[in-house]
Amino acid sequence: MRNVFTRVAQSKLEQHQRSDLEEFWATVDPKAPDIEDRLAEWQHFWNWDRLHMALGGNTPIDHVCERLARTPSADEVDARYDQKREKIRVADYKVDMALTQMK
Repeated sequence: MRNVFTRVAQSKLEQHQRSDLEEFWATVDPKAPDIEDRLAEWQHFWNWDRLHMALGGNTPIDHVCERLARTPSADEVDARYDQKREKIRVADYKVDMALTQMK
């Protein structure tokens, strides 16, 4: 399971880097005196204006805002936490499933 996650994460990272190369770095001079300002503008555009197919055509900020109402605060999580209901899980999926079957 870990290898699958790693491949997916690697693929997403490579897509992000490709987008940076094609959409940002191809349009600027990396040695320009205002490069830090341009990077800040790009980051704002990336997170607030650019639509992302991986987010269903939404911007990252839209994606975050959609989830805010459903995301409990730390106080709510603490209030609902019941240590007696926590299950001990094993990192190895097959071992964890075998142990679950034994109970």
